Amino acid sequence: MEKRFLILNVSDLANVNFNQVMQTSAETCRRSVDGTKAFVKYFVNVVTEDISETCEDPETGTTNTVTLAAGVYGRPDIYTSDMAEYMHAEMLALLVTPDWASPAAEDAPPTP
Repeated sequence: MEKRFLILNVSDLANVNFNQVMQTSAETCRRSVDGTKAFVKYFVNVVTEDISETCEDPETGTTNTVTLAAGVYGRPDIYTSDMAEYMHAEMLALLVTPDWASPAAEDAPPTP
């Protein structure tokens, strides 16, 4: 299993099935500094080649073959192929950019 991330417009959070991602609600999603973007994280299973299994039905004696095609399984329903999907290291790098990280505490004015 691999952890993956999708960045969404905050307005799209209403369309997320939170049973399919690691966040529990729109309110628990981390938002960008300007508040317009958020991300969800989830696990996928990557199948690198087709897997076929053949078995015999004990009642009829017929042989059945089931094939699981190579692909990525487990993406949330909100995912579309035109979305950028981020791996863990890519997301960590993105989260330290000014769009996602508030200024460091040492850059903030001192508190009285």
